[in-house]
Amino acid sequence: MATFTLKDGTELFYKDWGTGPAVVFSHGWPLNADAWDSQMMYLAERGYRVIAHDRRGHGRSSQPWQGNDMSRYADDLAELVDHLDVKDAVFVGHSTGGGEVARYIGRHGTKRVRKAVLISAVPPLMLKTEANPGGLPISVFDDIRRGVIENRSQFFKDLATPFFGFNREGAKPSQGTIDWFWLAGMQCSIKSSYDCIKAFSETDFTEDLKKMTVPTLVLQGDADQIVPIDDSGKLSSKIVPDGSLTIIPGAPHGMCTTHADTVNQHLFDFIQQ
Repeated sequence: MATFTLKDGTELFYKDWGTGPAVVFSHGWPLNADAWDSQMMYLAERGYRVIAHDRRGHGRSSQPWQGNDMSRYADDLAELVDHLDVKDAVFVGHSTGGGEVARYIGRHGTKRVRKAVLISAVPPLMLKTEANPGGLPISVFDDIRRGVIENRSQFFKDLATPFFGFNREGAKPSQGTIDWFWLAGMQCSIKSSYDCIKAFSETDFTEDLKKMTVPTLVLQGDADQIVPIDDSGKLSSKIVPDGSLTIIPGAPHGMCTTHADTVNQHLFDFIQQ
């Protein structure tokens, strides 16, 4: 296992495969770096160096009590890419990981970033406020917190269905995919699972998006039941200075798994442009 110890003593697990231009991946909640296996395999076989870490409290990384917020997540990522001396890389984030990438650029700039990709990502802001009337009410996130505290094992089993769109007409549910989602969720500490809900739902990334001056691909499915596209991808693509939006018809939130071939091709084409 490759691990790196952060300044506060937290140990991060990471994968660093292949050689060539670097692509750095940030995963969604409550998952880990394995969520990117399809994309990492595809790109590494085509001459890229691919890097993904388990966020603090998630997967195989250690489980600190503190630091489960977007700024700390971004600073953790900065420490890791500095340690690996990543340069001129494409930074890719899914869901919460998209917020992590935006906040990383907002706090640390683009000196190591050539391009960025936001996939089914939480920016600019998921929570409904007076300034963000299209967001989701706080009760939605309170229900998620309640599910994590009361019976997170059952909650993750249930969440996998809309996450991957298995409840849509014509979908072909995969028990293996549901089992993997449950396992990844259970590997995440309950403290990190709980705190991260506030981080991904209440953090306003608007100013971070404005600092994403590199070419940025915003990629999302129009059947996303977790992060509504009208208040996320469609808005983010207008805020980033050099953004483009690609909508994948019928794709769910977890489309990096269910629509891996399509996502991989879009990533590859954008990276090579």
